[in-house]
Amino acid sequence: QAAPSAPAPRMARPAAGDVLVFATGEKAGKPIGPSDLERGGPQVLAWAMEPASGVVRNGSRLNQVILLRLDPAALDETTGGRAADGVVAYSAVCTHAQCPVSEWRRDAGILHCPCHQSEFDPKQGGKVVGGPAQRPLA
Repeated sequence: QAAPSAPAPRMARPAAGDVLVFATGEKAGKPIGPSDLERGGPQVLAWAMEPASGVVRNGSRLNQVILLRLDPAALDETTGGRAADGVVAYSAVCTHAQCPVSEWRRDAGILHCPCHQSEFDPKQGGKVVGGPAQRPLA
């Protein structure tokens, strides 16, 4: 029996050394730097890119990432320890029904999934703060 083949490079999961690039818009495929993230949001949707080959790992929606820049003083201790100058990253896939978490509610400071109204607090490790989701964002 033949060994299973490796996934196509764009289907592969993000790996150490990858850089994050814009998923959409006029900068799609371009690397994201801290200055590209406005403090307080909105979030930026990103894909991982293997820098040597330039392959963007956009073959699975499970690879999409949310980047958000927040006030470092507003982050809980665990989240602050994982953040870089207030920049946090979460999976863009809702833990309820795997819809895209595509909305930022600036006034409430929460990420919102419009499919079933799940809401997540990026200042507290992606903790569920509303809706049917039971698990925080990865």
